[in-house]
Amino acid sequence: MAPPAVLSWSSGKDCAHALHVCRRDAVVDIRALLTTVNEAVDRVAMHGTRRTLLQAQARAIGLPLIEVALPWPCSNAQYEARMATACADIVAQGIGHIVFGDLFLEDIRAYREEKLHGTGLTPLFPLFGSDTAQLAHDMIETGLEARIVTCDPTKLPADFAGRRFDAMFLTDLPDGIDPCGENGEFHTAVTNSPEFAAPIPHRLGERVLRDGFAYADVIPDAG
Repeated sequence: MAPPAVLSWSSGKDCAHALHVCRRDAVVDIRALLTTVNEAVDRVAMHGTRRTLLQAQARAIGLPLIEVALPWPCSNAQYEARMATACADIVAQGIGHIVFGDLFLEDIRAYREEKLHGTGLTPLFPLFGSDTAQLAHDMIETGLEARIVTCDPTKLPADFAGRRFDAMFLTDLPDGIDPCGENGEFHTAVTNSPEFAAPIPHRLGERVLRDGFAYADVIPDAG
């Protein structure tokens, strides 16, 4: 029997595919999604995904959502303190593993391993070391659907924000851009995956430049 785990959930494609791989290969039994939310704007930290879309994703997957509220601005010490509390609560529920969708950044992996050492949670990285060009195509072939919700205009033109993560998007990427955006070129919000009960109906809201990044607002349809 696969051991129980939580999944670090950013709302994007990598964690969604990690969920698919964990279930397909019986790596662990994902019991909940763990997400950090910017409490000042009610959006997922980093990706800027609306909390309403985040909640729609959890309903589509059929898993409870563990939300860690972060202040804004948020110091590293505040982040680590709130995450430590969340991890302790997870361990108290008898869960001993946490899954991340990281792909190849060794420093991020090392940071997670360091901070989780001694907490009772063992980090797992089921996608780590994957060829990201192949992985991007594999995600799309499984039926995963996502929108580009933010991109770094110093690496990727701002008009990529709002586009669908699909084969045409991959074809249009400039040279040197990682197909999965692992170097911070772009982030996504998933609207469908093989683990969703149904796609999430949605529309695109405004596109804005804020704090040096291009954002596209993905709004789930009511009902």
